[in-house]
Amino acid sequence: MLTTPLCTRLGIEAPVFSVGFGTGAGPELAAAVSNAGGCGVLGGTGMKELLAPRIEQTRALTDKPFGVNLILHLDQRETAAVAVEHGVPILVLFWGDPAPYVELSDDVAVLVQVGSVEEAKRAAAAGVDGVIAQGSEAGGHVIGRTSLSVLVPAIVDAIAPVPVLASGGIADGRGLAAALALGAQGVSLGTRFVASDEAFVDPEYKQRVVDESETVWSPDLFSGGWEDAPHRVLRNRVVNEWEESGAKTREGETIGMLDSLHGEQIEIPRYSAFMTTPSFHGDLEEVPLWAGESVALVHDIRPAGDIVREMIAEAESALSRASGWAIVDSNHGPPPYQSGALTN
Repeated sequence: MLTTPLCTRLGIEAPVFSVGFGTGAGPELAAAVSNAGGCGVLGGTGMKELLAPRIEQTRALTDKPFGVNLILHLDQRETAAVAVEHGVPILVLFWGDPAPYVELSDDVAVLVQVGSVEEAKRAAAAGVDGVIAQGSEAGGHVIGRTSLSVLVPAIVDAIAPVPVLASGGIADGRGLAAALALGAQGVSLGTRFVASDEAFVDPEYKQRVVDESETVWSPDLFSGGWEDAPHRVLRNRVVNEWEESGAKTREGETIGMLDSLHGEQIEIPRYSAFMTTPSFHGDLEEVPLWAGESVALVHDIRPAGDIVREMIAEAESALSRASGWAIVDSNHGPPPYQSGALTN
C-alpha cells in the first residue's frame, strides 16, 4: 500500500486523513477510515466530558490509530486533556496556537492546520509533529487565501523536515498523487467524507454535496458563535438572500432546533456556525452547508473505507503513469530508456 514516513511515524498504513468536522465526524466515520488504513479523526471540539464515551465507541469499532480534532477559537485544553487521558495518539488542531497542546504529552502526535507559510513556521517552532496546509479551495472554515498548489510546496520548503499534509480541493487519488508530488506526506479530506455512509450528516446535505458543483466563500456570513472566521459553503437560499441584501441583513430569528449531545433541544439562530446533522430539525435552505471546491469531483455517497481504498489505488496508478514519462533532451532526442520509477 502507498505510504509515507509520516504514516510510519503515526502507525497508519495510508496517507489519507478524514477531517474531524464536529459532531458530523463521529465514531463510525473515524473507525471506518482507520480500518481502511487511513487515519480517522473524531470531532471533539468543546465536548469535554462527552468526548470520553465517543473515544470508547471509536475504540470498540477499530484497533487502529485515530485522532481527535480540536478547533482553538475557544480554549480546548480541558478537552485535549481528556483525549490524552484516554490514550488518543493524535491531536489535530486548527485556528490557534498549538504550543500549549504540544506540551500535554510526549506520547501524542500533534498536527495543526495552517493557512500560510508564517503560520506554519510558528507551528514548527512550537514543536508540532506535522502541519496540514489548508488551501483556499477548502470547505468549512478557511484560514488562508492561497491555493493549495502554491501553499504546499512553499510550506514544505519553509519547515523541512517537519512533515506536511495537504487539505483543500482533494477528493480522489489524483489529488493525493498531486499532493505527494508537491512534497506533502498525506492529505486531509473533509468534503469527500461528508458524502460517506458513516458521516453523521443530514442525508439531504450529503446528497447536495453530490449534486452541486458551486461553492461560495464568505468572510462573515455564518458568524454566529465564531466571529471573524471566513468559510466556504454550498449555495442555498440564505446565501442568496445574504448576497442580494448586500451582505447587510442579519435577522437572527430561530431557524430550527438541534438535539444536543447533552440530550436537550437547543434553538439555532439564523447565521449560526454549526454542523447540520440528523439531529437538526429545520430547513436546509437556512443553514451552513460546509463544502469545498472538491464538490465538483464528488459523484456518489459511499462507505468511507471504500473511499480510502479507491483513493490509494487511483494514486498508485497515477504515480505509476507519471514514473513512465520520458524526459526528452531537445538537443539529443529521446533517451534510449526510461528511468526514475516510483516505489510504494
